[in-house]
Parts: sequence; structure tokens; C-alpha cells
Amino acid sequence: MITRFAPSPTGPLHLGHAFSALLAHDMARAADGMFLLRIEDIDQSRARPEWERQIFADLKWLGLDWPKPVMRQSDRLGVYHDALQQLWQRGLLYPCHCTRRDIAAALSAPQEGVDPAIGPDGPVYPGTCRPTGGTSGDLPKDAVLRLNMARVLEVIGSAKLAFAEQGQGPEGQTGTIALSHAEAVQGIGDIVLSRRDMGTSYHLSVVLDDTAQGITHVVRGQDLFEATKIHILLQRLLDLPTPTYHHHRLIRDENGKRLAKRDDARAIARFRDDGATPDDIRRMVGL
Repeated sequence: MITRFAPSPTGPLHLGHAFSALLAHDMARAADGMFLLRIEDIDQSRARPEWERQIFADLKWLGLDWPKPVMRQSDRLGVYHDALQQLWQRGLLYPCHCTRRDIAAALSAPQEGVDPAIGPDGPVYPGTCRPTGGTSGDLPKDAVLRLNMARVLEVIGSAKLAFAEQGQGPEGQTGTIALSHAEAVQGIGDIVLSRRDMGTSYHLSVVLDDTAQGITHVVRGQDLFEATKIHILLQRLLDLPTPTYHHHRLIRDENGKRLAKRDDARAIARFRDDGATPDDIRRMVGL
């Protein structure tokens, strides 16, 4: 078993991060496997070296260890570009010039009695920029690139899209989780695979990185359960293996709200500075 913890260096790790990292670490060690760390820093506008240093310090304090050097997404932009190039040449991507305001306006007048569908990335894109024919020329630079879901499903054909869930989704989903073609079109739609000035997206990067690191079991929060349906689709398209997934419960505050990085009161470093021990953190998150 090979698991990983993949934080973004955009703020302090909190108790929710501690739970996910500890769980992935414990699962790997219990199976005599390996726990890896990956720094997801594709958003260079928000990533900061000081937050990356604190990630290392927090995880070390918790008693975790991992092979060095760690993988950084900012070192892998060429890999992401090659995958985009492949999808572009297959006619599965198209440039999108819509702003968020444009998309909101297009969705503001849905069919009578039908609300806009909400997918893993928010409202499902209405297809404003989707071409009626094929795309041609070179892969656009510094452009938003969307996946043409209808064409993707033509390529996939009757192949089954599914993943093995060893944990639970938000509604208790477990076992074999399938993605139908109808759900892919209506519930996911033409997702963004490359963001302007970033050259990739979370969805594309994570499936390529998990393959590169040989991850066999993806351990992460239930808030990413629906995104997994995007990931298995990309794995099929790019001929990548599909790991086993283990989505876990989220750590919430006293009001039931999911913790966020801006919630400094529950930052691991704050607890450490206040005299807590790693065992105290484990008890706080129920491990």
C-alpha cells in the first residue's frame, strides 16, 4: 500500500489536515507500506515558502516521516503540458473565453422549473464556448481549456467508469461507485483542465501525480468524493491506473462547519505553541 498527503502551501495546516495525514500514514504503516508527501503548489499566486516550511515542521512534530525529496507540482508543469497536448490533439479540449459573470448570466435563466446542475466544481458549464466542429492548430497558451465531455464519452464508449471506495462518501456511499454517461454530462459537464496563467488544474495534476508516485490508496476528505468521478474519467482517457479510494469524515467546528485554512484557532502550530502533544492531536481528531 502506498498512500500520500498532498497539502497546498497556502496557509497553516489545521486539525482536518492532521486527521487526513495521520490516517494516511497509519494505514500505510499498518500494511507495511509507504506514506508519501506531495506539495501541491500549482497556484503560485497563493503558494508561499514559509507555509511549505511550516507543513514540514507540523508533520514532523506529529511524528510522520516520508521519503525525500518530496514531489512538488511546480516542478512538473512539463508533464501537465504533455497531457494537455495529447488531449488537444485528440480533439477533446477547447478554449473557453467565458468569465464567471458570463457563466452566471447564462445559467440565470434555466428551463422553467429546472435549477442549474451543481457539479464537483460548482455550476455545470452551459457550453457557451463549446465548438460544433473539431479544434485545430496548436495548443493555446495562457488560455482556459475545457474538456469536451460529449466527445470524451464517445471515445470511452461502453467502457465502465467506476472506482472502489473503502471509506464512505458524504451520504454513506461505499463499495463500487459507478459514473454513468448521463451523470458525466449532466452532473459534471465540460470541466476546466487548464487555468489561465497556471498551465494545468487540480484535476489534471492530481491524477498524473498519483500515477507518478505509484499511489495505490488515495486517502482524503469526503469533500473530494464527487471530484473522484472526474479523476477516474481522466485516468481512463490518459490510460492511467485507478487507485483505491478512502474518503474520510471531515473535522468540523462546534457549529458543524468544515475547517478552513483561515481558521487559525485550530491550526496545528497554535496547538503546539499552547503546549499540546501529538497524542493530544490524535485524541482531538478521534484517532
